[in-house]
Amino acid sequence: MNQQKGAALIIGGGITGLASAYYLLKSGWKVTLLDKGDLHDNCSIGNAGMIVPSHFIPLAAPGMVSKGIKWMFNSRSPFYVKPSLDFSLISWGLKFMKSATEANVERAAPHLRDYHLLSKHLYEELAREEGFDFGLEEKGILMLYKTEKAGEEEIHVGKQGQQLGLDIDMLSREQVQALEPGVKLDVAGAVHYRCDAHLYPTALVNQLIKSIKAKGGEIVQNAEVTGFDIQNGEIKSVKAAGKAYSGDIVVMTGGSWLPQLSKMAGLSIPVMPGKGYSFMEPNTEHPIVHPALLLEARVAVTPMNGQVRFGGTMELAALNNQINMNRVEGIVQSIPKYYPELNVAVPAREKIWYGFRPCSPDGLPYLGYSKKINNLIVAGGHGMMGISLGPATGKIVAEMAERAATSVDTSLYDPERYN
Repeated sequence: MNQQKGAALIIGGGITGLASAYYLLKSGWKVTLLDKGDLHDNCSIGNAGMIVPSHFIPLAAPGMVSKGIKWMFNSRSPFYVKPSLDFSLISWGLKFMKSATEANVERAAPHLRDYHLLSKHLYEELAREEGFDFGLEEKGILMLYKTEKAGEEEIHVGKQGQQLGLDIDMLSREQVQALEPGVKLDVAGAVHYRCDAHLYPTALVNQLIKSIKAKGGEIVQNAEVTGFDIQNGEIKSVKAAGKAYSGDIVVMTGGSWLPQLSKMAGLSIPVMPGKGYSFMEPNTEHPIVHPALLLEARVAVTPMNGQVRFGGTMELAALNNQINMNRVEGIVQSIPKYYPELNVAVPAREKIWYGFRPCSPDGLPYLGYSKKINNLIVAGGHGMMGISLGPATGKIVAEMAERAATSVDTSLYDPERYN
């Protein structure tokens, strides 16, 4: 442990907040983490657990707007924008449309690749640390496709990835079936992103919490932030659960609640919550070995902890606690189209998990110091890549806290780029 550096106050107990706490403690900071819940109701628990250097193309990419419009009219589709006169949704949508360009993709791809690869390397390091065993497996991820059109699109992306130096294979129907001897596949082929990996998110989160407490970090649950005391361009204290908390630096994560948090601090950071659903099934009768994305259906399939997790949908709407069973049925109905032997029933409501992915309009995270508030670091807006980018984000936050050079270039992730 390094010599004590100062006090860091972290807002938000998702993977970004926990990883920031872990790396700040490791480099000698005193850490207090505030979470509005109990740390087990955030998006980091029920997600697909994928580490994805393959995701070097941001969500705001050419073609996404037209796909989104087409899918909007199908209640079981993978992507849904709830029609609304909400100003924040309209404003976010206009920014998304402006960002969905080839130039945005080309500019972002090498930056996102480096960010994901750093995170994967840090996961490998973390898995070797005492007290950590979160089911890290480096089997890559299969992008399974049924139609020629989806295959052509994914092979094009795969070739772009190869040019970026990523380990990627194009597989025929027979080759992909040979990788999955326990379960029959009905696909035309796959792109195998061997550069990817997966893990069991619940174990990861629990082990990070335990490690933070063992290192002397304080975690305050059910402490929803209600205000900031800002003087002379610095946060002097943060009000939460009737108390005032302070730190030499403040790290604002907060996931899909980032816009509300930032607004209290006088900043504008646009994020829309993209609700996703998941559920677990036994992985016994026809065992799946490799995690996969069912391309046309946009469904994620991840073997973890002796089970298999099916997850998907991106439902852009205001934060709400309703489960839309049509969306869950859409996931269930897509499974036998790719795995004909899997007869998965629609799960009972209490077996369905949902969480909100914090989506920025250009598909890029927010990571960096505020220009308005000297001691504030913002880390959020990671969309579907929160788990994948968690450790890298935490390490970069710790580097920024020291005002040191960061492990990867973060120039694209300015948290105030929309102010």
